[in-house]
Formats: sequence, C-alpha cells, structure tokens
Amino acid sequence: MMFKFEKNKIRSFLMAGVFALASGAALLPAVPAHAQARVLPDFTDLVDQVGPSVVNIRTIEKAPQRSGSAEMDEEMQEFFRRFFGQPMPNIPRQGPRPDRPQQPQEEERPRGVGSGFILTTDGFVMTNAHVVDGASEVLVTLVDKREFKARLIGADKRTDVAVVKIDATGLPAVKVGDISRLRVGEWVMAIGSPFGLENTVTAGIVSAKQRDTGDYLPFIQTDVAINPGNSGGPLINMRGEVVGINSQIYSRSGGFMGISFSIPIDEAIRVSDQLRSNGRVSRGRIGVQIDQVTKDVAESIGLGKAQGALVRGVEAGSPGEKAGIEPGDIITKFDGKAIEKPSDLPRLVGNTKPGTKSSLTVFRRGSSRELAVTIAEIEPDKPAKRAADKEEPAAKPQASAAAKSLGLAVSDLTEAQKKELKLKGGVKIDSATEAATRAGLREGDIVLAINNTEVASAKEFEAALVKADKTKPVSVLFRRGDWAQYALIRPSR
Repeated sequence: MMFKFEKNKIRSFLMAGVFALASGAALLPAVPAHAQARVLPDFTDLVDQVGPSVVNIRTIEKAPQRSGSAEMDEEMQEFFRRFFGQPMPNIPRQGPRPDRPQQPQEEERPRGVGSGFILTTDGFVMTNAHVVDGASEVLVTLVDKREFKARLIGADKRTDVAVVKIDATGLPAVKVGDISRLRVGEWVMAIGSPFGLENTVTAGIVSAKQRDTGDYLPFIQTDVAINPGNSGGPLINMRGEVVGINSQIYSRSGGFMGISFSIPIDEAIRVSDQLRSNGRVSRGRIGVQIDQVTKDVAESIGLGKAQGALVRGVEAGSPGEKAGIEPGDIITKFDGKAIEKPSDLPRLVGNTKPGTKSSLTVFRRGSSRELAVTIAEIEPDKPAKRAADKEEPAAKPQASAAAKSLGLAVSDLTEAQKKELKLKGGVKIDSATEAATRAGLREGDIVLAINNTEVASAKEFEAALVKADKTKPVSVLFRRGDWAQYALIRPSR
C-alpha cells in the first residue's frame, strides 16, 4: 500500500507538470514583468527628449473678402431650402451707392496645418516646402504653447525642404543623426500634428532605404503612421536623433495605408545650409535628357549589365554638348561614382557646385571613353524642340532583302536635314512595317547606328545589316525629334 501511495503521488506530480506545459505555464523561475517589457521598444524617454523640439505650423493666406450681402444670400437660401423646400425667390437687390466706390478687400483665411522641428537654438525651424507654399503668414507654436510669427528663409520645391525663422533664443534643438547607420528593420518614431492634433506620436520600422519614387531624392520608406498634418515633422531613431523629414504617403484614400516616405536628413541639411546662406539652392546641370537602360539593350550593345543612364538628347550649347556627349551614349560613371540607375545621375550632378570640372565615363559603340565636363547651374527646363523635315531626298533607293526582313526602308539625309538636325550622318526611315513597328520604330525616325556601327548613308546601313548575325535581334540606335533611344528588331522569319 505504501508503494502504491508513493506511485500515485509521482503520477499526480507528473500529470500536474504535463498540465502546466499544456496550459503554457513555465516550470522555470518566473521573469518579472518589467524585465519582459524591456524586450519591446519603449519610446517614452524619446518623447520627453525630442518632443519639445517639435513644433506645430499653421499657415494663413489672403483671399478676396466675400461681401456681407453674398453671405446673407447664402444663409437665406439655406433657410428657404430647409423650411420651404424651395430656393429663395429672385428679389432684386439694391446696388451699391454711386458715391461709395467699392474697394476690393482681402481677408485672412486658415490655409493648412503642418509640422516642423527646431534646427538651431536661435530659432531656425525646418519643415516641408509644400507646408509653407503659397502662405502669406506662417505661425509656429511650441510645445509650451508660445506662438511666433515666422519669417520664410527659403524653400526648395525639388527636395520639398523649407526653413523658417522665429525670433527666439535658447530653444531645444534636435540632434541630427547619421543616415549611413540607419538600417532596414530599425525602429523609428514620428512626432507631428496629424489632422491638427498637436504632439501626436506614432512609431514603426524602416521598411526600405534609397526608395526611388521618381523625385529628386531617394526616400526612407517606413510603416510609421503619417497623415495630413504630419508633413515637415521629424523621423527619429532610437538614439533620439532625427534621421528624416516626414514628407509623403502612398494612399488611395488620402489617409495612411501603411507606407510613408521621409526625406533623408543628410540631404535636407545640405539643402537647408544653402537656404540659410543664400535663400535658394544652387544645383549643377550638364544639359542632357536621360532614360533607362533595359536588360535587352545592354546585352545587345555589349554593355552586359543593365546600368547607367541612356542619353536621349543633348541640349544645344549645354556643358554636355561641349564635353562631346552624344545621343545614344550611356553614362556609366560620374566623377568615378557608378551610375546604377538613371536617377543617380541628376542627384550626383545636382549636388556638384556649378563651375566644377568633372569627369564622365560613357559607353559608346561598344567601348568606354572618358569625357571632361564643366558643370553649369541648373535652370528651368526648356521644352524639347522637334525638327521638321522640310526637304525630301531626290531619290529613295529600294529596300534590300535584309532591310525588308526588318520591315524598314531608308534613304539618305539631305545636307539641309543634317544641318537642321545637327547630325553628321544617319539615314531616314521612309517606311516601317512588321518587325520594325513591333520594335517601336516608325516613319520619320533617323537611324544612327546598327549593332554599334555608325551609319552615315543608306549604303552603310545595308552593309551593317549584311554583317549582322541573322540569329540575333538587331540593335538600332535611332533618333525621333530631339530624342535618341535604342530598339531591338527581331527579323521576320
């Protein structure tokens, strides 16, 4: 009986242990709740540290004042609609007295609400350019409820960065972080005024870096909740440093959908320094229009990897033209820095001081070459000018069998056409069918090269086709108006 009793006790002990495991209870010593909480990110200290540096920005605009009679008319119309179910009858109103000429008046109206943060202790505040754009007055409210009328120092629409100044000293300035240390997956926090709700804190992680949205800058992508009114506020890392300016969201509804974008703080500081010094931003330019290099084009011309920026056009008299850049060139390096995608080039050139002598590596006709270019200052884009064909060649040679397989018939350019188009050679497409049209070519395009071989005449065009590998697509560099691009023609069987 004793043995049976002990056996039952052991069985009960084991059953209790199994039940504890099944129910999720730990057999190990309990971990204090405060120790478990440390595993999760705690933003309370960050809010205390950075919160006083974040400001609310209200903007006011001046607009034509509505007359009292117009306001009364609207109120009366609403009255009649509500109580009589019909609009107010059209009663003639007494016009203005002739001895009192009507003067146009303006009234101040609230325009919008945004956010910003204190950059220096003496009152420089950074925000988004779109927050202050068009405002006749900018009001900055601090966390302690002090309100200041701000002076616009400068705004740069290309980067969406603006700097305003308030007359105050001893302000709590933010700490600027090192963007190179920011990692995907890292926790970050935003403070701002979404929908006018001041000092609102949201948090999330860095979803991606160097996100190219087609704008001038690569963005930081996060899943931090950003809504209208957050614009211009800081993105803060766990060290309490500002790493970005909250600027944009991806949304189909106008509200937050899980993707937001911030301007990297290093780019924003570079812009703000120029705004504070000169009131404007000076950027470099070389005067070329660029496009993407596709994988098929890269392989067909011997570039291998799809990289660089394809030059589609060169502005007349620009630094690019003076440096010898030609339509169809692929710029692969700028000052020794690799151009992986087209957007890399304007960013590198734009950050170069005008007047600087820089180097370019271009891939042309199957080989790379170095060019020297003097950077000019950026100016408003000029519309592309299309060249018109005013003179037809006297005779159009018949297309050969090789040209017919590509769906092309070409002819020589006249000297007048070459002069107008500023070309040394090339042939004009008189007709494009089948394979050529599938590749995107059309009548009036100018063929400049076939498989990396320049063609200056219809005869050279035919010779290049004879040498082409009939089993592979034919690479055609052509120009349409002021733009040059590549096409791959797969010959008809």
